[in-house]
Order: sequence, then C-alpha cells, then structure tokens
Amino acid sequence: MSVLDLTAPLVLASGSPRRRELLTGAGLRFAVRRADIDETPLLDEAPANYVRRLAIEKADACCISLLANPSEIVLAADTTVDVNGEIFEKPLDADDAYRMLRMLSGRTHLVHTGVTVSVPIAGVRRSSTIVVTTEVTFADLEDAAIHWYLETGEAMDKAGAYGIQGAAAAFVEKIAGSVTNVIGLPLAETLTLLRKATLN
Repeated sequence: MSVLDLTAPLVLASGSPRRRELLTGAGLRFAVRRADIDETPLLDEAPANYVRRLAIEKADACCISLLANPSEIVLAADTTVDVNGEIFEKPLDADDAYRMLRMLSGRTHLVHTGVTVSVPIAGVRRSSTIVVTTEVTFADLEDAAIHWYLETGEAMDKAGAYGIQGAAAAFVEKIAGSVTNVIGLPLAETLTLLRKATLN
C-alpha cells in the first residue's frame, strides 16, 4: 500500500539515500536516475532561488534521458542550508565542515528544498516547482562537540555539514516547519505536488 497511487512510473532524479528512504517509507515505488548537472551557484544567487533552479534543471536533465519512456513522472529536488543568505552546500573537507558547524552554533538558520515534478500531459511535459523552507535553531556548540561529530563521518556528504536524522539531532534546539525538509525532501508537500500534478 502507498499513501499515493500514481498512474505512471515514478523516477527520482536524485542519488540521495535520504530521499530514497523518505519516499520508500511513504510506500512509493520508483526508479532512481541521478541527474548530473553543474551545481555551482550563480553570482549573488539567493539560496531559495538556487534550490529552485537546481530542482528544475535536474528534472529537465532527467526528462531528456527519458526519451525511451516519455510516460514517466519525474521528481527532482535540491536542498541547501542558508546562513544569512550564504549557501552552505556539502563541505569540501573537514576544515570546511568545522567552519560551517561553528557558524551554525547558537543561531537559527534556514533549510530550503526545491522540488520539481514533471509529468507528461497529452504528449507534452509540464512541470510544477515549489520551495519549502524550515527554520532550525542550534544549541551553542563547544569545540569538543563539533570534533566529536566530525569523527562520526556524517558531515561530509550533507548540505550544511550535518544530518538531523543522525547524531546531529543532539545539536538541534528547535525546528519551525517540515522536519523531512531538513532531511532532504519535504514529504507532505512533495506528495501534495505529485497529487496535484498527476490530476491535471
């Protein structure tokens, strides 16, 4: 059983294991076809605009590869951490991860996820995109706590150098908004977007 019944095959244009887990947990069946695009931010690009653009570009790239099966529904997403307008993507190395966590310490930041759904309607692809934002407040972090977290290895493949579903949950004092958005996919909003897109 699934929380949502789709009339066409679903493709997730992302290699994120967190997104796969969230969709699987909702009972959805899907194929994974990672879309490789240039994720470099544009000059002075706002974080929310950045994730919107990347979600659209990932969906478009995946749709181009679907010429053999144009009936498939494509779901693409991108997540970033926003600290006063600065984009925090995945850290380059341990020093970069430390820098990010030090800046997150004792303050509230934003997590944005852009989500795009592309569906074929009468032989033409139509896309819908949303951006979901969550406020996350970190406790004051001592250096020992940051180094402990870095030693877990969780920081290196996650935007903002932390995963709320893992050991970094110990750092979070408050969340305002979607928790699954911070994990990498705002599940309720994504299911609503899929439902509306496939009804049109």
